[in-house]
Amino acid sequence: MKIEDIIDNVNIAEDLDSTTLNDISSKVMRGYERDLESRSTWIENNDRWMKLASQVMEKKNYPWENASNVKYPLLTTAAIQFHARAYPALVPNTNVVKAKVIGFDSSGEKQDSAIRVSRYMDYQVLHQMKHWDEEMDRLLMTLPIIGCVFKKTYYSPSDNRNVSEMILPKHLVVNYWTKNLEDSYRITHILEASRNTVVQRIREGLYKDCDLGDAKVSKHNHRSTSDETAGTTPTDDESVPYTLLEQHTYLDLDEDGYEEPYIITCEENSGEVLRIVANYTEEDVTYNDSGDVSSIKGFEHFTKFSFIPNPDGGFYDVGFGILLGPINEAANTMINLLTDSGTLSNLQSGYLGRGIKLKKGQERFTPGEWKQINVSGDDLRKSILPLPVREPSNVLFQLLGTLLDSGQRLASTTDMMVGENPGQNQKASTTMAVLEQGMKVFTAIYKRIHRSLGKEFNKLFELNVENPDPEAYQNILDLPDDIDIYAVYKHDHNKARLDILPSADPSIVSEAQRLAKAQALVELIPLGVNQQEALVRMLEAQEQPNVEKLLEPVPQGPDPELELKNKELDIKSSVENRKLDIKEAELGLNLRDKAEKNRQTERKLGTDELKVINDMMKSEQNYVRSSNR
Repeated sequence: MKIEDIIDNVNIAEDLDSTTLNDISSKVMRGYERDLESRSTWIENNDRWMKLASQVMEKKNYPWENASNVKYPLLTTAAIQFHARAYPALVPNTNVVKAKVIGFDSSGEKQDSAIRVSRYMDYQVLHQMKHWDEEMDRLLMTLPIIGCVFKKTYYSPSDNRNVSEMILPKHLVVNYWTKNLEDSYRITHILEASRNTVVQRIREGLYKDCDLGDAKVSKHNHRSTSDETAGTTPTDDESVPYTLLEQHTYLDLDEDGYEEPYIITCEENSGEVLRIVANYTEEDVTYNDSGDVSSIKGFEHFTKFSFIPNPDGGFYDVGFGILLGPINEAANTMINLLTDSGTLSNLQSGYLGRGIKLKKGQERFTPGEWKQINVSGDDLRKSILPLPVREPSNVLFQLLGTLLDSGQRLASTTDMMVGENPGQNQKASTTMAVLEQGMKVFTAIYKRIHRSLGKEFNKLFELNVENPDPEAYQNILDLPDDIDIYAVYKHDHNKARLDILPSADPSIVSEAQRLAKAQALVELIPLGVNQQEALVRMLEAQEQPNVEKLLEPVPQGPDPELELKNKELDIKSSVENRKLDIKEAELGLNLRDKAEKNRQTERKLGTDELKVINDMMKSEQNYVRSSNR
């Protein structure tokens, strides 16, 4: 089979012979059983932690029937407190997704795209994907107990929308020593499907037409044993669904020596292969210079949410179950010992001699009641031997307090952290500092969840690229009708331009911290901080609805191109004016020269005339003298 034919095929299993399908089925089932065995101990502990956190009532018949079996809610309190802090901090009411600009953005064009993409994806996760918020709520409650939870992200053609659903670890089978999901050779998702659903998918051409027989309860499925947490028992009737194994693994169907990523769906009990589909597109295939396939990067559907990484290097992580479970069970034992000791002390028992004549059965007394017996008082005292029972141990009670205190410190559920008053003499600033220091335990956990949310949002962004919906994009963002919405959608959904992140700050784990940080930013406005942006962040920290309506519109500046042309005209005008000034200066200089020459000429003419007059006067004087003589 050629790569091109494989990618376009809706169900490759229809084109394979029975021998090849049997080989594929054997490979899937062997890998599935091997992965189940590798994590069996972790799954057993996981079930015990869930029972402990769910406060399951269990009957105890030792040291006597219906003995005390109290479970202290240490693990339950820790999980509830973590959920109460994490859910509003990581999933705010608005602005869940933030698109960050990559590279230089002098014109602000990338920032406009980031704003549009952020608003569109906010609408998707909060409104279009109806159960996303609810799934995150459940995830943040389950995660601290068992240590890791998964989400599966894909596009649903029937619903015409993206889907991101939560998966418990017992339903996602990965080898225990796998490093990460991206490098895992095999990931198996355990699904349930009713007979009707299977028939529907066969008729739609998604599944291969085959006889699966009657559905049976899987030995590995949660329905195979009594579920004490939910209070259910296993059933084996027509309502039992088929157990399907959707395995994301690799096959070499084109027989070129390189295995490609595929999604194989099998029925667990029969091993029948129902569907095989390529988990890659043409854009994911890289060829070398010889034209051979050098690498294929498939789409990763699953995202792992981690609480605390496993110290032994295992794939499945650590939660409060393994951290607080032993302490919680020890505390339960001590509480039950103290309760049983108090019961023995309050309801005494012992031995009766044969000389006492009593009616058969138990003797019970009510307050103020006196009973007659056929024996004297001395003989009665001699015939009754009470068991030597001690009062509840004070040392055991103190040890119980030490255990609970250490457990509360580990889970950050001390009195102050759960909202109790620390005392009248403690300053408010000291209280805030203590709370902030106590929250440091959760900061690293929040950053892990923040990182996983970013991976999930990037998967949703890639699905938006592969399955564009420009009409919805235009309607949600109220874009003008006269623009080319297809060009705008393609322009905005460019992975090289934007990075998709959660809007929540992983370093802020409380509302008080978020408000204090925003208030500090507002106080920096006189020092040059952008006032509009600081106010926006302050309003978002307060979770005010419709932030845009609360802000005054920013006055629009002149068109940059027009402003540039005006500057060019100003420069030309100034040059022309300078030339005129030079010409005027030159002309003025010439006029001054001419005037000076004229003045010199006038002075010269005046001197000559004066000389002539003087000569004439001298001639006249000489004439007069000569006449007189």
